[in-house]
Amino acid sequence: MSAETLAEFQEAFDKFDTRGEGKITCNSLGDALAGCGAKVPAFKVRDICESYKEGTITFDEFCKILNQVKTKNTFKDNIKPIDEMKKVHIKQGSEKSSDWTTHSYAEEEKLAFVDWINFRLEKDEYLSGKKVLPITEEGDALFKALHDGILLNKLVNDSVADTVDERALNYPNASGKLHVMKIQENQTLALNSCVAIGCSVINIDGTNLMDGLPHLCLGLLWQVIRIGLMAKITLKDCPGLRALLDEFESLEQLLAMSPEEILCRWVNYQLNKVGCKRVVKNLTSDIKDSEVYAHLLVAVCPEDKGPIGLEPLTTFIQIQDLTKRAEMVLENANAMDARSFVRPHDIVSGNAKLNLAFVANLFNMYPAMDDAGDFEIIEETREEKIHDHLDEIEASFGKESREELAMRNWMNSLGATPRVKYMYEDLKDGLAMIQLFDKIEKGCVNWKQVNKPPFKALGGQMKQIENCNYAISLGQNLGFVIVGIDGKNIHDGDTLTLAVVWQMMRHYTLSMLRHDGRIMKDNEIVEWCNKKLESAGKSSRITGFKDAGIATSLPVLDLVDAIAAKPGVPYINYDLVTAASNDDEKFLNARYAITMARKIGARIFALPEDITEVNPKMVMTVFACLMSVGFAKEQMKE
Repeated sequence: MSAETLAEFQEAFDKFDTRGEGKITCNSLGDALAGCGAKVPAFKVRDICESYKEGTITFDEFCKILNQVKTKNTFKDNIKPIDEMKKVHIKQGSEKSSDWTTHSYAEEEKLAFVDWINFRLEKDEYLSGKKVLPITEEGDALFKALHDGILLNKLVNDSVADTVDERALNYPNASGKLHVMKIQENQTLALNSCVAIGCSVINIDGTNLMDGLPHLCLGLLWQVIRIGLMAKITLKDCPGLRALLDEFESLEQLLAMSPEEILCRWVNYQLNKVGCKRVVKNLTSDIKDSEVYAHLLVAVCPEDKGPIGLEPLTTFIQIQDLTKRAEMVLENANAMDARSFVRPHDIVSGNAKLNLAFVANLFNMYPAMDDAGDFEIIEETREEKIHDHLDEIEASFGKESREELAMRNWMNSLGATPRVKYMYEDLKDGLAMIQLFDKIEKGCVNWKQVNKPPFKALGGQMKQIENCNYAISLGQNLGFVIVGIDGKNIHDGDTLTLAVVWQMMRHYTLSMLRHDGRIMKDNEIVEWCNKKLESAGKSSRITGFKDAGIATSLPVLDLVDAIAAKPGVPYINYDLVTAASNDDEKFLNARYAITMARKIGARIFALPEDITEVNPKMVMTVFACLMSVGFAKEQMKE
C-alpha cells in the first residue's frame, strides 16, 4: 500500500475518530469503509464487527479490514456486462441478504443521455477544459464521468438554474486528484440538490454514484433531465396552451393533464394546422411510422429554418422502409438543431421515454402556438367566479409561489404517485396526500378506508371528497391545527390546501428531531442553534425565525461552519461571503449558504429568496435540517 493511499485512508479514518483516540466504533465502520470507496453490505459489516468484542477498531485493524474487502472477489468483480439485445445486465449485492439481484438498463437510454449532456454542458469551461466532455458513447464512460459528482451538480443547474452554487464544489487539485471524502461531499450535495428540485432518490446514495451503478445512475439522470424538459410546459411560460382545450373544457382540466397528455394535444394541434388527419394518443405506437413526426416538423419549423426536406409530405409517406423514414425525420430535426434523445431505432420501436423527451425538447424550442388572446372558455371555473377577465384567470393558474414550489418538490421527492405538477389540481382526489401521510408517519393510514381510481362519473366526486376528508382526519390525528378546512375545500382546489400541506412538511422535517419520543418545538431549535454558534465562537445569533439578521445568511453560514469545521480548519470559505449590503449580495450569500448546508447532508427545500426575505416557515426548515445534521454528528461522537 503506497504512502499516498495510506494517507487517504488515514484521513477517512480520522473523520470517524471523533475523540482522537486512534479508534472508531463498530457503528462507524460501514461509513468509514464507504469513505475509502468500499461499499460493504450491512450484513457483512455486522459479521466483521462480531470479531471486535470491545466495539472499537484501530487504524491498523481498519486497514486490514479494508484490504480484505477490496481483495475479495465479492463486490465489484461480480459486476459483469452481458451484451444482448442492447441490454447490459449487472449484479448487485443486497444489504439485507447475501442473495444477488439482477438489474438491467437500456443501451439506447445511455446513448441518449450522453448526447444530451454533451449538448447542454458543452460550453462549461471546467468540463470542457478538463476533457470530461464530450463523453464518449463507448462502454461505461458516462458512469465514470459521474464519479466525482461535479457533472451531476452541473446538470442539476442546467435543469433548474441556481440550484447549486458551483463555488461550493470540490474540484481536483493541480495533479488531477480529488480525495474520496471530497468526492463524497460532492455526491451528497448532488443528491440533496436533486431532491430539492423534486427528484426521488430513495435507495440511492453517493457511493452508488461513485461506483457508477448503471441502473441507478440512469434512473436519476432521467429524473433530472425530465424535470428540466417539463419545466416550461406551463401556462405561465406558454399562455397559448389554452388553445389546446376543446370547446367545453376549462383551464382546470388542462392543469389536471400530465405533461404527456399536454404534449399529445400539442402534437395534434400542430398536425391539424398542416391538414394532417392523424390523431396521436400516445408517443409510442402512434409515432412509429414517422408520419406524425414528419408533419410535426413541417408545422413548427420557423421560416428561417425552412422549408425542410420533408416536403412534399406525399412523397415521404410513399417510402415503405420505416427506418429510412425515421432517418429522414432526424436529418431534418438536426437542421432545426432539435435532434436530441432519439435515433431511428428509438422511433421505429416506439421508445416511450426517449420519444417523450424528443417531443418535449421540440416543444421547448419551437412551441409554434398561435396567439390565443380571443380564445373563450365556456365552462365556468372557480377562478371565473372571482375574476372577470381571462388574463387574470391565467395569472392565477400560471403563477406558483415559492412556498408552493418548495412543497411540491418536497412531495415529489418522497415519491408521490403520480407526480404533483400543480399543487391544487393534483391533490383534489386526496390520494397524493394520503400517500404522503403514510410516508411521514408510517402505519398511520388504513388503506381499506381509501377510495382508489378509476373514479366513475356517477359518484366519483363523492369518493374523492371522502379521500380528502380522510386526509384531514389523518392530519388531526397527528395534532395538526386544521380549522375551517374540510375535504371539499381540498377537492375544490382551495388555497387552504396549502396550510395542510405545510403542516405535513413541517411534521416531516421536525420528526427528524424527535427527542425522548416527542417532536422538538421552535424555541428548542432556536436555543440549540444559538448554543452551537456560541460553542464554536461565532458572533451571530438568532432570536427566532423572523430575525431580520437572517437575511444576510450569516447565521446559516456560521451554523454550517460550526457543525462541519475541523479544529483550525474552517468549512465555510468566508472569502466568498459578501457584506450583504444589497439584494444581489444577499442572494449570493443565501445561495452559497443553502448549497453548503446541502453539502453537509441537510435536505433543504428552501430557495435563496426565502432566506433573503426571511420567510419564517421556510427559514424554520433550514435551521431544523441543520440541527438534524448536527444531532447526527454528535451521536457519532458518542
